[in-house]
Order: sequence, then structure tokens, then C-alpha cells
Amino acid sequence: MYYIDPHIHMVSRVTDDYETLSKMGCTAMSEPAFWAGFDRGSAESFRDYFKQLTEVEPKRAAQYGIQHFTWLCINAKEADNVELSREVIAMIPEFLDCPNVLGIGEIGLNKNTKNEATIFLEHMELAIKYNQQILIHTPHLEDKFQGTKMILDMLTDDSRVDPSRVLVDHVEEHTVETVLENGFWAGMTLYPVSKCTPARAADIIEMYGPERLLANSAGDWGPSKPTAVPDLIFEMRRRGHSEDLIRQVVYENPIKFFSQSQNFNFVRPDGVPVPSIQ
Repeated sequence: MYYIDPHIHMVSRVTDDYETLSKMGCTAMSEPAFWAGFDRGSAESFRDYFKQLTEVEPKRAAQYGIQHFTWLCINAKEADNVELSREVIAMIPEFLDCPNVLGIGEIGLNKNTKNEATIFLEHMELAIKYNQQILIHTPHLEDKFQGTKMILDMLTDDSRVDPSRVLVDHVEEHTVETVLENGFWAGMTLYPVSKCTPARAADIIEMYGPERLLANSAGDWGPSKPTAVPDLIFEMRRRGHSEDLIRQVVYENPIKFFSQSQNFNFVRPDGVPVPSIQ
């Protein structure tokens, strides 16, 4: 079955992973801007990173028949540094016309601090100004419920934000319902030791249905598995779910969400292009 990974950090993966993902049926992926495993010291280091996301990774992916898309921001782990964050935000418009950029992300909260919230709002303002979609990181573990509530409050307090163009990622059983109730898309990140396992993601799909649900691997610097989406496919098949239902979650839903970006020039494996609705 073909699938799309909506959130995977390929800068942290070796080239062999692209080959494996292609063999598993991955036809496209989106890579949100992310932490480098350490705090970067200058805005210019982000300029180089954005070039990597918009120039280098698309070429690596294309060697294996995978279309690579990306999102730009300074992520929540570094957003407590307001001065640096503002320098990076001011730079982002230079890259928004790159052909693989889908929007602003992954923005959000890490420790739910005032500075993080300030930079979240400034990213949100940037997305509104340039009519960009938004991809959101919710905090980990004990901070997730409160952080998700803070994020949703900031989003819903601004009437200019269209929930249908916002993906709230890393949802779990205790946060997915409120995300969906508010009209946002919800992303389930499949990790081996935290966040959401394939079995738990299948439970969530069974509880809430497939509408506005996405599944991703993240595939980042820590313990993670880039083939986690195929694991979900196998788990849902094991439970007897139809191929149409599985395909909706892992393939058609990402296409439906990403098509709201003017830069989502996706071509299906049969050669049929998917037009942007923007």
C-alpha cells in the first residue's frame, strides 16, 4: 500500500532509510523544521538548515522516488530564546516560495513557558500574514495536556486562524478529542517508547473514526522508527480493517490536508497530479 509520512525528520536519517521507506511504499513525506540535537547559536545556522530542507533533502528523497516537502520555523525547544527566535522568524519569508515549503512548523510549546508562548504567537502571525498552513508540536509526557490546552486556546482566540489548515501533532488518548472537536487535524506520532504506538493509534482510529487523523513516524534523533507507519498498516490489517479505511488514514488524509498549500505539487505514483486547492 502506498502511504505518505506527514512528519519525519530525514536530516537525522541515513540515505539507506530513504531506500527502505521507498520499498515499504512511501511516496511522499513532509519534514518540519526541528531541533538539531543541540541549541543552535545564531540565525545563520538556521539559514543553512533551511537550505538543507529546501535544497538537499528533496534531492536525496528523489533518488528513491519519494517527494519531499518541508515546513519552516524555530522549534519549541529553542523558542525560549526570544531574540534568536525573532531573527529566525524574520528570515523565514525568504524561503516561503521554495517549491517544497508547505507552511510554518513545527511550532508549539516545549516547557509551556511565557517566552515559548510569545514565539508561538509570532509564528502564528507570520503564517496568517503569508497565508500559510501550520503544523504544531505539542509537549511531551506530563506537560502534554496543559500545553495542548494552551496551544488550542491561542489558536481559537484568533478568528483569523482556519482550523482546517492546522495540524496538531503528537496527540494521544487524552488530547485527541479536544483537537478534533475544535476542527483541527490531529497527528499521531508512532514511537517505540513514548507518544503513541501503532496499537494505540489503531485504538484511537477505532474510537474516533478516520476523519482528520494522520499517522507519522517523526524519525528523529532519539529512539524512533522511520517505518512506523507501515507498522500501523500491518496492525490495522491484523485487526481486520478494510484497505479503504487504512488508505484513508495513511494516504488520502495527508493529501487532503497538504493540498491546502499552494506548494503541494504532489504527483501520485500513477502519474496523476494532485491539484492544490489554494
